[in-house]
Amino acid sequence: MTDARTTYRENDVRGATAVRLVVLLYEQIIQDLTQAAQAIEQNDIVLRTKLINHAILVIGHLQSPLDFDQGCKVAQDLEHFYNVLRQNLVQVQFFPSKAGIQQLITDVLAVREAWIEVERTESPSVTTAARAVPSGTADLESQPVRLDWKG
Repeated sequence: MTDARTTYRENDVRGATAVRLVVLLYEQIIQDLTQAAQAIEQNDIVLRTKLINHAILVIGHLQSPLDFDQGCKVAQDLEHFYNVLRQNLVQVQFFPSKAGIQQLITDVLAVREAWIEVERTESPSVTTAARAVPSGTADLESQPVRLDWKG
């Protein structure tokens, strides 16, 4: 799929800092989950599965370089967040819920916001464009049961 968003993202990756790459991976998860919510609405099991599996793959890319020696507490907190996020994605896969996906998007947005703050600290010229919230997720119903990554 080659569209303007993909082209923009490919250009953004070239020469990006490590923190910017993390932000882009979070944005990919948000995009995957937003589209998975739409797939749930359309009862498209194949697409939902593909998108959730891709989000889980991206989580693995975020989780694998965690350095528990350098950033012990932060790395542990992120490890916990990624594990809970993955568990909740598996739950949503077995029990499809737009509300469950919406809550996961909200959680990912919150952590992405923290990474954007780190990015601003490292490079004050970062624009507010990185803060754009994906549309089409506000009308999702509520989720009855889920794990909480906040402890």
